[in-house]
Amino acid sequence: MIAIGCDHGGFELKQEILKYLEEQNLTYKDYGCYDTASVDYPEYAKKVANAVVSGEAEKGILICGTGIGISIAANKVKGIRAALCHDCFSAQATREHNDANILAMGGRIVGPGLAVKIVDIFLHTPFSEDERHIRRISQIEDER
Repeated sequence: MIAIGCDHGGFELKQEILKYLEEQNLTYKDYGCYDTASVDYPEYAKKVANAVVSGEAEKGILICGTGIGISIAANKVKGIRAALCHDCFSAQATREHNDANILAMGGRIVGPGLAVKIVDIFLHTPFSEDERHIRRISQIEDER
């Protein structure tokens, strides 16, 4: 299952991503927001991040105006590796190298066609399992 959430700045782009998920018969849960009324992005970042770390969702997608704030908020949750991606290469690399479990995007930065490609790559690119990447992720998660 894919957990998805946004603030008002990401609402319109989220609708495009939801269409893609439905077309691909991918199961998802929409954690809000549900319209363009102004809301605070940390609430939705935390909902999606908690769904991912609890195992309720395999991966997450978060969208705000720039993708910056919502990714920062998600990364405050232990076990989350949220990656802000506005291009296809970054989406592929963060899955292969960082085993990112949440994709963040900016609804005011990336258009719907590119966003769908980024989501597709993020959802379908496996982690490389290379020892060097496992070691680096372990260092990220180390609480020193």
